[in-house]
Amino acid sequence: MIVVAGESLIDLVPQRGGEPLPMLLPRLGGGPYNTAVALGRLGAPVTFCSRVSTDGFGEALLAGLRTAGVGTSLVQRGPEPTTLAVAAIEADGSAGYGFYVQGSADRLFELPPPLPDSVRALAFGTCSLVLEPGATAYEALLRREAGRGVFTLLDPNIRAGLIPDPDAYRARFAGWLPYVSLLKLSEDDAEWLGGVPVGPAAVVLTRGGDGLTLRTRAGLELSVPAAPVTVADTIGAGDTVNAALLHSLAARNALSADALPGLDADGWSEVLGFAARAAAVTCSRTGAEPPYASELNG
Repeated sequence: MIVVAGESLIDLVPQRGGEPLPMLLPRLGGGPYNTAVALGRLGAPVTFCSRVSTDGFGEALLAGLRTAGVGTSLVQRGPEPTTLAVAAIEADGSAGYGFYVQGSADRLFELPPPLPDSVRALAFGTCSLVLEPGATAYEALLRREAGRGVFTLLDPNIRAGLIPDPDAYRARFAGWLPYVSLLKLSEDDAEWLGGVPVGPAAVVLTRGGDGLTLRTRAGLELSVPAAPVTVADTIGAGDTVNAALLHSLAARNALSADALPGLDADGWSEVLGFAARAAAVTCSRTGAEPPYASELNG
């Protein structure tokens, strides 16, 4: 089983037209939430670990998880409101966000008991590693489970507007790296962090229309091109990459500290190519709508 830990929220996605302001379409979202849904749609056994509001948005988020086949036994609940993210879509389909996070339910996440022995991998990312007091609980979960030998994926998915002290965050981020098996980050993340970090067994860098690049601790470096697609927007594309990487590595029995370094260039090329194709499907749709396994067959 794969566990995805982090926030869920509602993306408010602008629609074309509308004066003086565009209409905003509410969509289920949040980086970790999207990753969990994408894994479920790919057919992976996955459970979401978070704290979700009991409001109407929270109920819709849970329904979305269940529809995608994602387990919710590790979801905590609370009466506080659901986080909102207002998206701004650029001409090239890239998205920026403004967040409404004060007093929201996911910020009050508490460290759960040790995860079941059946958990093969644990994924983290985005706002959940920034917003306190929940960020400290997620960090403790990362350190504890990595110390027990669980494979970990980290996607920082930097949202600079939520980070009051960039230097303090960068130092904290560096402290996570010894506990990370696979680091996935975008070119924008790498630039904000001051470069592509070293330390994890493997680092996957997403480069938008230029594809994906891999660097491993063993010295392997390779790239695959992006899959051609007409971009509606890029919401959820990076989250889909997370899910596709985990799903594809699991299919190769490579979700362990011992197995990952044994994956050769051909194996990694297949893993990255699958992730590129999955992300392209997401980019072809408005909002975070990752593909189903049937859409990627062949």
